[in-house]
Amino acid sequence: LTFPLLSVTLLVSFGSSMLYGYNLAVVNSPAVYIKTFYNATWSQRYGHGLEPGPLTLLYSLTVSIFALGGLVGSLLVGMLVDRYGRNGALSRSALLVLLAGGFMGFSRELESPEMVIIGRCITGLHSGRGCRAVHGPFLMAQSPIAHSQGAGEDFRFPLATGSNLRGFLGLMPSIFICLGVFFAQVLGLPELLGEDRFWPLLLSLVIVPASLQLLLLHCFPESPRYLLIERNDICGATKALHRFLGTPDVQAVIEEMKEEQRSLSSVEMVSVGQLLRDRSVRWQTLSVVVVNAGMQLSGIDAIWFYTNTIFENAGIPVSEIPYTTVGTGAIEVVAGLIGCFTIEKLGRRPLIITGFCAMGVCSAGITVSLLLQTALPWMRYVSVACVVGIIGGFCMGPAGVPFLMTAELFMQSHRPAAYIVGGSLNWLCNFTVGFIFPFLQMSAGAFCYLVFCGICLLVAIYIYLIVPETKNKTFVEISHIFA
Repeated sequence: LTFPLLSVTLLVSFGSSMLYGYNLAVVNSPAVYIKTFYNATWSQRYGHGLEPGPLTLLYSLTVSIFALGGLVGSLLVGMLVDRYGRNGALSRSALLVLLAGGFMGFSRELESPEMVIIGRCITGLHSGRGCRAVHGPFLMAQSPIAHSQGAGEDFRFPLATGSNLRGFLGLMPSIFICLGVFFAQVLGLPELLGEDRFWPLLLSLVIVPASLQLLLLHCFPESPRYLLIERNDICGATKALHRFLGTPDVQAVIEEMKEEQRSLSSVEMVSVGQLLRDRSVRWQTLSVVVVNAGMQLSGIDAIWFYTNTIFENAGIPVSEIPYTTVGTGAIEVVAGLIGCFTIEKLGRRPLIITGFCAMGVCSAGITVSLLLQTALPWMRYVSVACVVGIIGGFCMGPAGVPFLMTAELFMQSHRPAAYIVGGSLNWLCNFTVGFIFPFLQMSAGAFCYLVFCGICLLVAIYIYLIVPETKNKTFVEISHIFA
């Protein structure tokens, strides 16, 4: 990777995927203080505080509305990219984060819980636009194009099948999501911003990476593929390639892009409805549905959103919980790096099957440890180990492989619709878990984790029986395997 390409990769990752990870975990540490603020504001307005049920409902909405914003953002991103390009779409998304940071930062001074909820929704809108829908494709589009080793005309992907960077860059967003979660956990420590007076600042720190992205992104050229294929700007694409690849001879890359442009011009893109009715790709579509829904319903969002509550119920001393949480975040980053550097050696299937199985076993382990912790106090540490196992299993495979597999299971004509289906399910299931988990925990107690256990194991079985290995295979080869 050349320095300009590495720089823009880190900049986009910092302001998109890392920001998404930060917003996933940032509400965990100040949960008690936010609830206290809601209760005090409600008492000032109406003369009485909130009952535990309505308070839990209001806080669950604060946590989960982030996903509803993400759903809306992911559905609008195509229009933004078509109109402004990927750089422009990311810049406009960064402006939203500045607005959201202002809402959340001044919410306590203005005594408005609504501003916290609106700010969370806007940050979700940004993540839907930037992280899930632009960041991954942006990295792929910026990557140096390797010559195909039998990719075939039906498989149009910015990185050729034989390139060992395709899997690495496909998992790059998940690495920065893990880093964002880790930074949120570190900043939430009592010695830093984990006190009552600092929680609005902790929530509004999202403006820092967004501001950096907004200021620096214009220093880099637009994606060469976007300039040539979408705008037919050969001169601009050539200049961008000179900058990114650091070589004066880019004619071979330009010719390959022109060939892709000619191929795409003859392809009629299918709609979501056509994709769902197309019997020739029904198993691929079902696989995208199962894998993307399973990724969010695996319980990972419950772990990220409510880590401190889970550890508190497991009997971990309150004073040790923030540091235990940071430890899980560090392990999360390491697991993500392991997956990133081994995906091209091990393949997609082993990583994602092992990840879901590990998550399922550890979810059952949490249930057992919670049931036995009264008789065996050391079981609380088993709970911590199981949480670490869930996070590690997720980051090694299920965190990034579904995005990569969605691209590899479909030809270009079906791929955008498949991304819409997978992305929409991702956000809807994210909202469902974030909103329902506190009530599930109150009603089912320790047994609530068996729901996640069952989902993880069922998804792992489905992948083992149905989904083929996609590493170094063309769409035609994958389609024949499904047939």
